[in-house]
Amino acid sequence: MNKTLILTCLLSLVNVLATLAQNKEDSLKKVTIGLNSEFSYKMLEPNEDLRKVNIFISEREKGNINSGSVIIGSSLIALGDYQVSNTDSKFGYLMRHPTANNQIGTEVSEAVLHSFQLSIAGTINNWLAAYSELLYNPQQSFGTGLITYLERNQIQLRKGFILIGDLNKFPVYGAIGKMDAPFGQMGTVSPFTNSTIWHAFGGLGYGAQVGFKKWGLHTTVMAVQGGAQFRAMNTPVGDSTNIPSKLNNFVVDVNYTVNLGSNNRFIFGGSYLHGSAYCHEFPVFHFDPCYENNPAWTAYGKLLLNDRITIKGGFAKTLNLWPGTHNPAPPLDIYAASKVSSKDIGVKYTFNSNSEIKHSISAEFSDFVAGPSGAPWERQNQIVIGYSVMIKKSSKLFLELFRTDGYVPLNWISGSNPFAPFPPGETHSVRNAFSHGVVLGGQITF
Repeated sequence: MNKTLILTCLLSLVNVLATLAQNKEDSLKKVTIGLNSEFSYKMLEPNEDLRKVNIFISEREKGNINSGSVIIGSSLIALGDYQVSNTDSKFGYLMRHPTANNQIGTEVSEAVLHSFQLSIAGTINNWLAAYSELLYNPQQSFGTGLITYLERNQIQLRKGFILIGDLNKFPVYGAIGKMDAPFGQMGTVSPFTNSTIWHAFGGLGYGAQVGFKKWGLHTTVMAVQGGAQFRAMNTPVGDSTNIPSKLNNFVVDVNYTVNLGSNNRFIFGGSYLHGSAYCHEFPVFHFDPCYENNPAWTAYGKLLLNDRITIKGGFAKTLNLWPGTHNPAPPLDIYAASKVSSKDIGVKYTFNSNSEIKHSISAEFSDFVAGPSGAPWERQNQIVIGYSVMIKKSSKLFLELFRTDGYVPLNWISGSNPFAPFPPGETHSVRNAFSHGVVLGGQITF
Protein backbone atom coordinates (compact mmCIF):
# COMPACT_ATOMS: atom_id res chain seq x y z
CA MET A 1 0.00 0.00 0.00
CA ASN A 2 1.61 3.31 -1.10
CA LYS A 3 1.70 6.51 0.91
CA THR A 4 -0.81 8.26 -1.37
CA LEU A 5 -3.45 5.57 -0.73
CA ILE A 6 -2.82 5.70 3.03
CA LEU A 7 -3.13 9.47 3.04
CA THR A 8 -6.33 9.27 0.96
CA CYS A 9 -7.85 6.79 3.42
CA LEU A 10 -6.92 8.94 6.40
CA LEU A 11 -8.43 12.03 4.78
CA SER A 12 -11.61 10.09 3.99
CA LEU A 13 -11.84 8.89 7.58
CA VAL A 14 -11.38 12.42 8.90
CA ASN A 15 -14.08 13.64 6.50
CA VAL A 16 -16.50 10.94 7.65
CA LEU A 17 -15.86 11.74 11.30
CA ALA A 18 -16.32 15.44 10.65
CA THR A 19 -19.60 14.77 8.83
CA LEU A 20 -20.87 12.59 11.70
CA ALA A 21 -19.88 15.24 14.22
CA GLN A 22 -21.69 17.93 12.22
CA ASN A 23 -24.82 15.76 11.91
CA LYS A 24 -24.75 15.13 15.66
CA GLU A 25 -24.34 18.86 16.30
CA ASP A 26 -27.24 19.68 13.96
CA SER A 27 -29.34 17.04 15.69
CA LEU A 28 -28.58 18.47 19.12
CA LYS A 29 -29.54 21.93 17.89
CA LYS A 30 -33.04 20.60 17.19
CA VAL A 31 -33.51 19.52 20.81
CA THR A 32 -34.11 22.28 23.34
CA ILE A 33 -33.70 21.68 27.07
CA GLY A 34 -35.17 24.21 29.44
CA LEU A 35 -37.78 25.32 31.96
CA ASN A 36 -41.47 26.04 31.51
CA SER A 37 -42.66 26.94 34.99
CA GLU A 38 -46.32 27.40 34.07
CA PHE A 39 -46.50 23.97 32.44
CA SER A 40 -44.52 22.32 35.25
CA TYR A 41 -46.87 23.81 37.84
CA LYS A 42 -49.90 22.38 36.04
CA MET A 43 -48.29 18.96 35.91
CA LEU A 44 -46.90 18.93 39.47
CA GLU A 45 -49.62 20.62 41.54
CA PRO A 46 -51.13 17.75 43.54
CA ASN A 47 -54.75 18.70 44.15
CA GLU A 48 -56.48 21.08 41.71
CA ASP A 49 -56.43 19.18 38.39
CA LEU A 50 -55.28 15.57 38.60
CA ARG A 51 -55.74 14.38 35.01
CA LYS A 52 -52.17 15.03 33.96
CA VAL A 53 -52.47 13.15 30.65
CA ASN A 54 -55.23 15.59 29.64
CA ILE A 55 -53.13 18.59 30.68
CA PHE A 56 -50.10 17.42 28.69
CA ILE A 57 -51.98 16.72 25.48
CA SER A 58 -54.04 19.93 25.77
CA GLU A 59 -50.88 22.03 26.22
CA ARG A 60 -49.48 20.46 23.06
CA GLU A 61 -52.76 21.12 21.25
CA LYS A 62 -52.51 24.82 22.20
CA GLY A 63 -48.93 25.01 20.91
CA ASN A 64 -47.42 25.71 24.34
CA ILE A 65 -44.89 22.85 24.05
CA ASN A 66 -42.63 22.56 21.02
CA SER A 67 -41.63 19.30 19.41
CA GLY A 68 -38.09 18.17 20.11
CA SER A 69 -38.01 19.76 23.55
CA VAL A 70 -37.22 18.56 27.05
CA ILE A 71 -38.79 20.41 29.99
CA ILE A 72 -37.34 19.94 33.46
CA GLY A 73 -39.51 20.98 36.40
CA SER A 74 -39.41 20.90 40.18
CA SER A 75 -41.86 21.75 42.92
CA LEU A 76 -41.48 21.96 46.69
CA ILE A 77 -44.21 22.34 49.31
CA ALA A 78 -43.25 23.49 52.80
CA LEU A 79 -45.72 24.34 55.53
CA GLY A 80 -46.48 24.86 59.18
CA ASP A 81 -49.70 23.70 60.78
CA TYR A 82 -51.49 23.49 64.11
CA GLN A 83 -54.23 20.94 64.88
CA VAL A 84 -56.47 20.19 67.86
CA SER A 85 -58.65 17.10 68.35
CA ASN A 86 -61.20 16.07 70.97
CA THR A 87 -59.93 12.46 70.80
CA ASP A 88 -56.47 11.36 71.83
CA SER A 89 -54.15 10.55 68.88
CA LYS A 90 -56.97 10.48 66.32
CA PHE A 91 -56.76 13.36 63.87
CA GLY A 92 -59.04 13.05 60.84
CA TYR A 93 -57.15 15.51 58.62
CA LEU A 94 -56.05 13.38 55.66
CA MET A 95 -53.15 15.48 54.39
CA ARG A 96 -51.11 13.64 57.02
CA HIS A 97 -51.13 9.85 57.15
CA PRO A 98 -53.44 9.32 60.17
CA THR A 99 -51.54 6.96 62.47
CA ALA A 100 -50.33 7.18 66.05
CA ASN A 101 -46.77 7.08 64.68
CA ASN A 102 -46.94 10.75 63.73
CA GLN A 103 -49.96 12.19 65.58
CA ILE A 104 -49.84 11.96 69.38
CA GLY A 105 -52.18 13.43 71.99
CA THR A 106 -54.94 15.92 71.26
CA GLU A 107 -52.71 18.72 69.92
CA VAL A 108 -50.18 18.71 67.08
CA SER A 109 -48.00 21.48 65.68
CA GLU A 110 -45.25 21.17 63.12
CA ALA A 111 -43.08 22.86 60.54
CA VAL A 112 -42.24 20.45 57.73
CA LEU A 113 -41.15 19.85 54.19
CA HIS A 114 -44.37 18.29 53.01
CA SER A 115 -43.21 17.08 49.60
CA PHE A 116 -40.76 17.55 46.75
CA GLN A 117 -41.26 16.65 43.08
CA LEU A 118 -38.97 16.49 40.07
CA SER A 119 -40.33 16.03 36.56
CA ILE A 120 -39.03 15.54 33.02
CA ALA A 121 -41.30 16.01 30.01
CA GLY A 122 -39.97 15.26 26.54
CA THR A 123 -41.48 15.54 23.06
CA ILE A 124 -40.04 13.52 20.18
CA ASN A 125 -42.26 14.98 17.46
CA ASN A 126 -45.83 16.21 17.04
CA TRP A 127 -47.41 12.93 18.11
CA LEU A 128 -44.97 11.21 20.53
CA ALA A 129 -44.00 12.38 24.02
CA ALA A 130 -43.15 11.10 27.49
CA TYR A 131 -43.52 12.30 31.07
CA SER A 132 -42.06 11.15 34.38
CA GLU A 133 -42.35 12.50 37.92
CA LEU A 134 -40.41 11.65 41.07
CA LEU A 135 -42.02 12.30 44.46
CA TYR A 136 -40.69 12.53 48.01
CA ASN A 137 -43.48 12.82 50.61
CA PRO A 138 -42.71 11.36 54.06
CA GLN A 139 -45.83 12.96 55.58
CA GLN A 140 -48.21 10.92 53.41
CA SER A 141 -46.02 7.90 52.72
CA PHE A 142 -47.47 4.49 53.54
CA GLY A 143 -44.13 3.37 54.95
CA THR A 144 -44.08 2.18 58.53
CA GLY A 145 -42.63 3.97 61.53
CA LEU A 146 -42.01 7.61 62.34
CA ILE A 147 -41.70 10.31 59.68
CA THR A 148 -37.94 10.27 60.30
CA TYR A 149 -37.64 6.54 59.53
CA LEU A 150 -35.92 5.55 56.29
CA GLU A 151 -38.90 3.51 55.05
CA ARG A 152 -41.07 6.65 55.08
CA ASN A 153 -38.39 8.73 53.35
CA GLN A 154 -38.22 7.00 49.98
CA ILE A 155 -38.35 8.59 46.53
CA GLN A 156 -40.91 7.05 44.20
CA LEU A 157 -41.84 7.36 40.53
CA ARG A 158 -45.27 8.87 41.17
CA LYS A 159 -46.26 9.11 37.51
CA GLY A 160 -44.63 8.05 34.27
CA PHE A 161 -46.22 7.54 30.86
CA ILE A 162 -45.69 7.62 27.11
CA LEU A 163 -48.19 9.82 25.27
CA ILE A 164 -49.22 9.21 21.66
CA GLY A 165 -51.37 11.56 19.60
CA ASP A 166 -51.71 14.95 17.93
CA LEU A 167 -55.12 16.52 18.61
CA ASN A 168 -54.53 19.16 15.95
CA LYS A 169 -54.61 16.44 13.30
CA PHE A 170 -56.68 13.61 14.80
CA PRO A 171 -59.04 13.62 17.85
CA VAL A 172 -57.79 10.33 19.34
CA TYR A 173 -54.84 9.97 21.73
CA GLY A 174 -53.35 7.24 23.88
CA ALA A 175 -51.11 6.82 26.92
CA ILE A 176 -49.47 3.87 28.66
CA GLY A 177 -47.66 3.73 32.01
CA LYS A 178 -48.39 4.82 35.59
CA MET A 179 -51.02 7.55 35.75
CA ASP A 180 -54.15 8.86 37.47
CA ALA A 181 -57.37 7.08 36.66
CA PRO A 182 -59.86 9.21 34.67
CA PHE A 183 -62.58 8.64 37.27
CA GLY A 184 -64.75 11.60 38.15
CA GLN A 185 -63.72 15.06 39.23
CA MET A 186 -61.12 14.40 41.90
CA GLY A 187 -59.63 17.89 41.94
CA THR A 188 -60.37 20.57 44.52
CA VAL A 189 -60.72 24.34 44.74
CA SER A 190 -58.59 24.44 47.91
CA PRO A 191 -54.99 25.68 47.50
CA PHE A 192 -53.41 22.73 49.33
CA THR A 193 -55.80 20.19 50.85
CA ASN A 194 -57.12 17.33 48.71
CA SER A 195 -60.85 16.74 48.89
CA THR A 196 -62.16 13.69 50.71
CA ILE A 197 -63.65 12.34 47.47
CA TRP A 198 -60.10 12.10 46.08
CA HIS A 199 -58.93 10.18 49.14
CA ALA A 200 -61.91 7.85 48.66
CA PHE A 201 -62.00 7.34 44.88
CA GLY A 202 -59.00 9.04 43.24
CA GLY A 203 -57.24 6.17 41.46
CA LEU A 204 -53.59 5.80 40.49
CA GLY A 205 -52.23 2.70 38.79
CA TYR A 206 -50.49 0.97 35.91
CA GLY A 207 -52.53 0.92 32.73
CA ALA A 208 -53.27 2.22 29.25
CA GLN A 209 -55.60 5.03 28.19
CA VAL A 210 -57.36 5.83 24.94
CA GLY A 211 -59.18 9.13 24.61
CA PHE A 212 -61.39 10.97 22.10
CA LYS A 213 -61.65 14.77 22.28
CA LYS A 214 -63.68 16.83 19.78
CA TRP A 215 -66.84 18.97 19.53
CA GLY A 216 -66.80 19.56 23.30
CA LEU A 217 -67.01 15.83 23.96
CA HIS A 218 -64.19 14.08 25.85
CA THR A 219 -64.33 10.32 26.30
CA THR A 220 -61.61 8.30 28.02
CA VAL A 221 -61.21 4.57 28.56
CA MET A 222 -58.39 3.22 30.74
CA ALA A 223 -57.48 -0.44 31.17
CA VAL A 224 -55.85 -0.96 34.59
CA GLN A 225 -53.86 -3.84 36.04
CA GLY A 226 -55.84 -5.58 38.74
CA GLY A 227 -54.84 -6.43 42.28
CA ALA A 228 -54.27 -3.72 44.89
CA GLN A 229 -53.10 -0.73 42.89
CA PHE A 230 -51.35 2.34 44.26
CA ARG A 231 -54.61 4.18 44.98
CA ALA A 232 -58.32 3.40 45.13
CA MET A 233 -58.50 0.48 42.66
CA ASN A 234 -58.62 -3.27 43.31
CA THR A 235 -59.86 -6.33 41.43
CA PRO A 236 -59.20 -10.03 42.12
CA VAL A 237 -56.32 -11.52 40.13
CA GLY A 238 -56.09 -14.97 41.73
CA ASP A 239 -56.54 -16.91 44.93
CA SER A 240 -55.13 -15.10 47.97
CA THR A 241 -52.90 -12.69 46.06
CA ASN A 242 -52.85 -8.94 45.56
CA ILE A 243 -50.18 -9.00 42.84
CA PRO A 244 -51.32 -6.80 39.90
CA SER A 245 -50.71 -9.54 37.34
CA LYS A 246 -53.79 -9.20 35.10
CA LEU A 247 -55.17 -6.32 33.05
CA ASN A 248 -58.69 -6.90 34.41
CA ASN A 249 -59.79 -3.52 35.79
CA PHE A 250 -61.00 -0.53 33.76
CA VAL A 251 -62.38 3.00 33.98
CA VAL A 252 -64.69 4.80 31.54
CA ASP A 253 -65.31 8.56 31.66
CA VAL A 254 -67.48 10.78 29.46
CA ASN A 255 -67.75 14.54 29.88
CA TYR A 256 -69.05 17.43 27.80
CA THR A 257 -68.09 21.11 27.78
CA VAL A 258 -70.72 23.75 27.01
CA ASN A 259 -69.15 27.06 25.98
CA LEU A 260 -71.24 29.95 27.30
CA GLY A 261 -69.15 32.73 25.73
CA SER A 262 -66.79 35.32 27.25
CA ASN A 263 -64.63 32.76 29.07
CA ASN A 264 -67.68 31.07 30.56
CA ARG A 265 -68.17 27.31 30.31
CA PHE A 266 -69.91 24.44 32.03
CA ILE A 267 -68.40 20.94 32.21
CA PHE A 268 -70.43 17.92 33.27
CA GLY A 269 -69.83 14.19 33.08
CA GLY A 270 -69.87 10.77 34.64
CA SER A 271 -67.54 7.79 35.13
CA TYR A 272 -67.60 4.07 35.85
CA LEU A 273 -64.89 2.15 37.72
CA HIS A 274 -65.00 -1.65 37.44
CA GLY A 275 -63.06 -2.36 40.64
CA SER A 276 -62.90 0.15 43.51
CA ALA A 277 -60.87 -0.21 46.71
CA TYR A 278 -63.94 -1.27 48.76
CA CYS A 279 -64.00 -5.02 48.21
CA HIS A 280 -62.34 -6.57 51.27
CA GLU A 281 -63.93 -9.00 53.69
CA PHE A 282 -63.71 -8.43 57.45
CA PRO A 283 -61.24 -7.58 58.88
CA VAL A 284 -60.19 -4.89 56.41
CA PHE A 285 -56.53 -4.38 55.60
CA HIS A 286 -56.32 -1.91 52.76
CA PHE A 287 -53.89 -3.63 50.36
CA ASP A 288 -54.99 -7.22 50.97
CA PRO A 289 -56.43 -9.23 48.04
CA CYS A 290 -60.15 -9.14 47.23
CA TYR A 291 -62.36 -12.04 46.21
CA GLU A 292 -65.02 -10.03 44.34
CA ASN A 293 -64.68 -6.61 42.76
CA ASN A 294 -66.92 -3.73 43.84
CA PRO A 295 -67.67 -1.28 40.97
CA ALA A 296 -68.28 2.43 41.53
CA TRP A 297 -69.86 5.29 39.60
CA THR A 298 -69.68 9.07 39.78
CA ALA A 299 -71.36 12.17 38.36
CA TYR A 300 -69.83 15.64 38.44
CA GLY A 301 -70.01 19.19 37.14
CA LYS A 302 -68.00 22.41 37.09
CA LEU A 303 -69.01 25.98 36.18
CA LEU A 304 -66.27 28.47 35.21
CA LEU A 305 -67.19 32.16 34.93
CA ASN A 306 -64.90 34.89 33.50
CA ASP A 307 -61.73 33.20 34.79
CA ARG A 308 -62.80 34.37 38.25
CA ILE A 309 -65.47 32.07 39.66
CA THR A 310 -65.34 28.28 39.91
CA ILE A 311 -68.28 26.28 41.25
CA LYS A 312 -67.90 22.51 41.33
CA GLY A 313 -69.50 19.43 42.77
CA GLY A 314 -69.45 15.65 42.48
CA PHE A 315 -70.85 12.46 43.95
CA ALA A 316 -69.40 8.92 43.85
CA LYS A 317 -70.72 5.63 45.21
CA THR A 318 -70.00 1.91 45.03
CA LEU A 319 -72.57 -0.36 43.37
CA ASN A 320 -72.29 -3.08 46.02
CA LEU A 321 -71.94 -3.29 49.78
CA TRP A 322 -68.44 -3.29 51.24
CA PRO A 323 -68.38 -6.65 53.06
CA GLY A 324 -65.69 -5.57 55.49
CA THR A 325 -67.86 -2.82 56.98
CA HIS A 326 -69.80 -5.49 58.92
CA ASN A 327 -68.07 -6.64 62.09
CA PRO A 328 -69.45 -10.08 63.11
CA ALA A 329 -68.24 -9.70 66.72
CA PRO A 330 -70.57 -8.17 69.33
CA PRO A 331 -71.32 -5.45 70.21
CA LEU A 332 -70.43 -4.08 66.75
CA ASP A 333 -72.37 -6.78 64.89
CA ILE A 334 -75.51 -4.60 65.03
CA TYR A 335 -74.17 -2.48 62.15
CA ALA A 336 -74.89 -3.91 58.71
CA ALA A 337 -72.46 -3.77 55.80
CA SER A 338 -72.73 -0.54 53.84
CA LYS A 339 -72.01 0.90 50.43
CA VAL A 340 -69.32 3.57 50.28
CA SER A 341 -70.08 7.06 48.98
CA SER A 342 -68.45 10.48 48.87
CA LYS A 343 -69.39 13.94 47.66
CA ASP A 344 -67.81 17.35 47.41
CA ILE A 345 -69.07 20.89 46.86
CA GLY A 346 -66.67 23.77 46.33
CA VAL A 347 -66.49 27.40 45.23
CA LYS A 348 -63.50 29.61 44.42
CA TYR A 349 -63.24 33.32 43.59
CA THR A 350 -60.18 35.02 42.06
CA PHE A 351 -59.94 38.77 42.59
CA ASN A 352 -57.52 39.83 39.83
CA SER A 353 -57.42 37.10 37.21
CA ASN A 354 -55.34 39.09 34.67
CA SER A 355 -52.52 40.03 37.04
CA GLU A 356 -49.17 38.30 37.54
CA ILE A 357 -50.13 38.03 41.22
CA LYS A 358 -53.59 36.53 41.75
CA HIS A 359 -55.48 36.44 45.04
CA SER A 360 -58.13 33.74 45.54
CA ILE A 361 -60.47 32.59 48.29
CA SER A 362 -62.15 29.20 48.38
CA ALA A 363 -64.49 27.04 50.43
CA GLU A 364 -65.14 23.32 50.10
CA PHE A 365 -67.11 20.58 51.84
CA SER A 366 -66.42 16.89 51.18
CA ASP A 367 -67.24 13.67 53.00
CA PHE A 368 -66.69 9.91 53.19
CA VAL A 369 -69.60 7.64 54.18
CA ALA A 370 -68.88 3.97 54.91
CA GLY A 371 -71.42 2.80 57.50
CA PRO A 372 -75.04 2.99 58.61
CA SER A 373 -76.35 5.72 60.90
CA GLY A 374 -74.68 5.64 64.29
CA ALA A 375 -71.83 3.31 63.36
CA PRO A 376 -68.37 4.40 64.55
CA TRP A 377 -67.24 4.29 60.91
CA GLU A 378 -70.37 6.00 59.53
CA ARG A 379 -68.68 9.07 58.09
CA GLN A 380 -65.80 11.51 58.00
CA ASN A 381 -66.55 15.08 56.89
CA GLN A 382 -64.12 17.83 55.92
CA ILE A 383 -64.56 21.59 55.55
CA VAL A 384 -61.71 23.74 54.19
CA ILE A 385 -61.59 27.53 53.89
CA GLY A 386 -58.63 28.69 51.82
CA TYR A 387 -56.79 31.82 50.72
CA SER A 388 -53.98 31.74 48.17
CA VAL A 389 -51.66 34.08 46.30
CA MET A 390 -50.57 32.78 42.88
CA ILE A 391 -47.33 34.30 41.59
CA LYS A 392 -46.52 34.24 37.85
CA LYS A 393 -48.83 31.25 37.29
CA SER A 394 -46.29 28.89 38.82
CA SER A 395 -45.93 29.38 42.57
CA LYS A 396 -48.33 30.08 45.40
CA LEU A 397 -48.52 30.95 49.05
CA PHE A 398 -51.56 29.73 50.96
CA LEU A 399 -53.48 29.79 54.22
CA GLU A 400 -56.16 27.23 55.11
CA LEU A 401 -58.56 26.69 57.98
CA PHE A 402 -60.06 23.22 58.24
CA ARG A 403 -62.35 21.05 60.34
CA THR A 404 -62.97 17.31 60.17
CA ASP A 405 -65.81 15.40 61.84
CA GLY A 406 -65.31 11.68 62.31
CA TYR A 407 -62.20 9.50 62.32
CA VAL A 408 -62.46 6.64 59.81
CA PRO A 409 -59.13 5.13 58.69
CA LEU A 410 -59.48 2.41 56.05
CA ASN A 411 -57.28 -0.18 57.77
CA TRP A 412 -59.32 -2.06 60.40
CA ILE A 413 -62.20 0.36 59.68
CA SER A 414 -64.82 -1.79 61.48
CA GLY A 415 -62.51 -3.77 63.77
CA SER A 416 -59.60 -6.18 63.57
CA ASN A 417 -58.68 -9.82 63.97
CA PRO A 418 -57.37 -11.38 67.22
CA PHE A 419 -53.77 -10.75 66.18
CA ALA A 420 -54.21 -6.98 65.91
CA PRO A 421 -53.60 -4.57 68.83
CA PHE A 422 -57.29 -4.52 69.81
CA PRO A 423 -60.01 -7.26 70.06
CA PRO A 424 -62.40 -8.06 67.17
CA GLY A 425 -65.33 -6.40 69.01
CA GLU A 426 -63.57 -3.03 69.03
CA THR A 427 -62.72 -0.49 66.34
CA HIS A 428 -60.51 2.56 66.37
CA SER A 429 -62.97 4.46 64.15
CA VAL A 430 -64.70 7.18 66.18
CA ARG A 431 -67.85 8.81 64.82
CA ASN A 432 -67.84 11.76 67.23
CA ALA A 433 -64.15 12.61 66.91
CA PHE A 434 -63.38 15.98 65.42
CA SER A 435 -60.29 18.03 64.73
CA HIS A 436 -59.64 21.51 63.45
CA GLY A 437 -56.59 23.48 62.56
CA VAL A 438 -54.72 25.97 60.41
CA VAL A 439 -52.16 25.41 57.63
CA LEU A 440 -49.77 28.07 56.34
CA GLY A 441 -47.37 27.27 53.53
CA GLY A 442 -46.14 27.65 50.01
CA GLN A 443 -45.57 25.71 46.81
CA ILE A 444 -42.63 26.94 44.71
CA THR A 445 -42.38 25.56 41.17
CA PHE A 446 -39.70 26.00 38.49
